[in-house]
Amino acid sequence: MSESTPNPLSMETLVPLCKRRGFIFQSSEIYGGINGFYDYGPLGVELRKNIKDAWWRDMVQKREDIVGLDASIIMHPNVWKASGHIDQFTDPMVDCRESKLRYRADQLFFSPVAVDGESIGYVSVMEGAGMEEEAIEKAETLKRKLAKQGNLAPLELKDYTEAKEEERALIPSPATGKPGCLTAPRDFNMMFKTYVGALQDDSSVAYLRPETAQGIFANFKNIVDTGRVKVPFGIAQIGKAFRNEITPRNFIFRSREFEQLEIEYFIPPDDDLWPKYHREWIDTRLAWFESIGIPRSRLSEDVHPAEKLSHYSRATTDISFQFPFGVQELEGIAARGDYDLKQHQEFSGKSMEYFDESRRERYVPHVIEPSLGVDRTLLALLCSAYDEDEIDGEKRVVLRFHPRVAPYKAAVFPLLKNKPPLVEKAREIFHSLQRRWNIFYDASGAIGRRYRRQDEIGTPFGITVDFDTIEKDGTVTLRDRDTTKQERMSVEDVTAFLEEKIEG
Repeated sequence: MSESTPNPLSMETLVPLCKRRGFIFQSSEIYGGINGFYDYGPLGVELRKNIKDAWWRDMVQKREDIVGLDASIIMHPNVWKASGHIDQFTDPMVDCRESKLRYRADQLFFSPVAVDGESIGYVSVMEGAGMEEEAIEKAETLKRKLAKQGNLAPLELKDYTEAKEEERALIPSPATGKPGCLTAPRDFNMMFKTYVGALQDDSSVAYLRPETAQGIFANFKNIVDTGRVKVPFGIAQIGKAFRNEITPRNFIFRSREFEQLEIEYFIPPDDDLWPKYHREWIDTRLAWFESIGIPRSRLSEDVHPAEKLSHYSRATTDISFQFPFGVQELEGIAARGDYDLKQHQEFSGKSMEYFDESRRERYVPHVIEPSLGVDRTLLALLCSAYDEDEIDGEKRVVLRFHPRVAPYKAAVFPLLKNKPPLVEKAREIFHSLQRRWNIFYDASGAIGRRYRRQDEIGTPFGITVDFDTIEKDGTVTLRDRDTTKQERMSVEDVTAFLEEKIEG
């Protein structure tokens, strides 16, 4: 029997597990890697696919009001001019003159340090789960270094974009600890630039898309004219996006190449309607996360204050997740108004109006946008699933994936690999189940060791073929990953059982 302990996960534990078990590798690792890019191994690609399949099934195929799209990664550069990305898609960047390292200014925090009302300097830390404690430790170190006696005043951390000009000379660099090394913040456009065609000049400049949304907006009229859709309706897309992040960090949470699951849900322009649709989408998305195994207790809603909204947004609520490095955005749900369609209407000269037959009027629809990252969802699933427990005194690492998203749905084991009747029957069951699901076959090692290997990669069920299967009633042993309980059932019942657990 297993005895569970509280989830002990840290990124220092998770990242090696992901490599050891073939979930995620550093891109180009044999050449030293390239920061902000990752490759997904045999288990990682299965988990990614299952996330995308579950999202598409629930958000598109099970709904009558949403259709799909797959727009190209490279589009006409005027798309990005109209959307504001060329002029406004920037992050504030700051350099350390001594170390040559670069930081996002809004992720670098500082505070003055005072002892009994006397200012003794500044401390700086990078944004993270323990940054307050780190800042206090640095302040105490500064106090001891200067041999100051008295009470340390509470720190007031602010991000570097709020630093006054006279403060910048006093704020130490996180890299060197020396004041005066940091430059003033400046805007840095995060789009990757490329060229289309044989010539590399201003006429051939193009961009890798930084989001999938604009492909949807640019195709709005095409969908309306061909898709037999009526407002309210949505257009969904799964696709890669690229952002030249200044400081990629926290493993796959913030990377330079990622994949989005995005919906633009078009609604009438009435001012009293969008809050209702906005709330409905927040509730829909929270329920979906729970349905794939992310507990509600680790999710929260972060409502953006009006002064921090994007230029296009009327309201934005983030669904945040409790990662090991702190509470961070998992999905953004924005009420974008009619900004995007009107921008493309102005820049293209093509009407984006929709004729509403029920209202007998034309209007440019408003939009609600639920936007989710595949990679962040995968990371949240890994964090939610990771657990350690003991079975008969032996420590076990287990990934408690929901069967719907688990890379392998079940594993089939012959009790002994040197008994042909057991192997033959096990292979028969394996091939039968493999027609419907991704199933693992393992005949190597003691049966307990095989169970542990599958537990660590998150396989929900183990199916063991033993001598009773061959000599008696044809039943197999079905083992539950989470409880480790075993029960005997027929192969037909196993199939029905898996169907219920996986497909619900």
